[in-house]
Order: sequence, then structure tokens, then C-alpha cells
Amino acid sequence: MNTSFYLWFILLAAMLFFPVSNLIWIVSVRRLQNKLGVTLDRDALHGQKIRARFISLFLVALFSWFFNLWLTSAGNG
Repeated sequence: MNTSFYLWFILLAAMLFFPVSNLIWIVSVRRLQNKLGVTLDRDALHGQKIRARFISLFLVALFSWFFNLWLTSAGNG
């Protein structure tokens, strides 16, 4: 693995982080609102946003790593 692999890994992960975290946040908030039957207050929304960012950080990094590994054919033996 060379420097360009790591550059593209970071670039792809950075580009995917905000859309994925927003998608996870929306799904999480809707699920919690349906479960509780009420709209969430500001603190609960903020907590769900932190949770979504934490989950998306690992998800996006893992996807970006494997995608770049496949793209550079380093993982194909």
C-alpha cells in the first residue's frame, strides 16, 4: 500500500461521513420517536446526533478501506 491508497481512503471517508451520519441520525430519531410516541427534545436530538456520528465514523472508515483495497486490487491476491 502506498501513499495514494491512504490519500484516497481518507478522501472517500471524509466525503461519505456527513451524508451517512445524517442518514443514520434521521433513521435513529424517527425510530426513537415512534417507539416513545412523542417528539424528542433538544438534548435527545443532540445525543442521537453524537451517536450517529460515532457509528458513521467506523462504518465509513471500514467501507472506505475495503473499497480502496478492492479498487487498487491489493486485496485480490
